[in-house]
Amino acid sequence: MTGTRPFHLAIPVEDLKTSREFYGKKLGFQEGRSDEKWVDYDFFGHQFVLHETGRSSSKDYNPVDGHQVPVPHFGIVMEWNNFFDFAELINQQGIEFEIEPYIRFKGKPGEQATMFFYDPSGNALEFKAFKNDDQLFAQ
Repeated sequence: MTGTRPFHLAIPVEDLKTSREFYGKKLGFQEGRSDEKWVDYDFFGHQFVLHETGRSSSKDYNPVDGHQVPVPHFGIVMEWNNFFDFAELINQQGIEFEIEPYIRFKGKPGEQATMFFYDPSGNALEFKAFKNDDQLFAQ
């Protein structure tokens, strides 16, 4: 099933003030509606909501292409050129990568640029890009 409508994603965060600094200031996401315990952001055209719960996420991993990929994680498939600009922004903000930007599955179906890092509450984020979007579900 495919569609062009935006998705909605809500995640728990330990501290809303710290998370606002991270997502709003460091990553540059535009803030939308908010209340005392939640805030939503424009996440590349999708609705992304932070809910303050006071808890951190657990950190588990699965091996993928020689790296330990954080599980669970969420993110977005970006335009190829935007991926590298965004990776540079992450570097400039001093955010530590869990998996530094690299080309995964090089020369194979599904070849992609990918990177992982954590937010202050321990939520794992993945950002990826394909030179050819037809490779998104390639086997």
